[in-house]
Amino acid sequence: MLNDRDALLRQLHELRSEHRDLDTVIVRLIETGPLDQLHLQRLKKRKLMLKDEIAKLESRLIPDSIA
Repeated sequence: MLNDRDALLRQLHELRSEHRDLDTVIVRLIETGPLDQLHLQRLKKRKLMLKDEIAKLESRLIPDSIA
């Protein structure tokens, strides 16, 4: 069980890091002039997919609580 949790935490860390990196890339792409809209759209879509995956992993890590 602990190994599964460690693996999930490691994957969560990697996804968060990639999400931050994409954010930086998107900002720089917007700031540097002529925009490739298709490339920008693909980066934003990837970032959104990462956000969804992060949310799924976080929900798996949080134990169900009985109210």
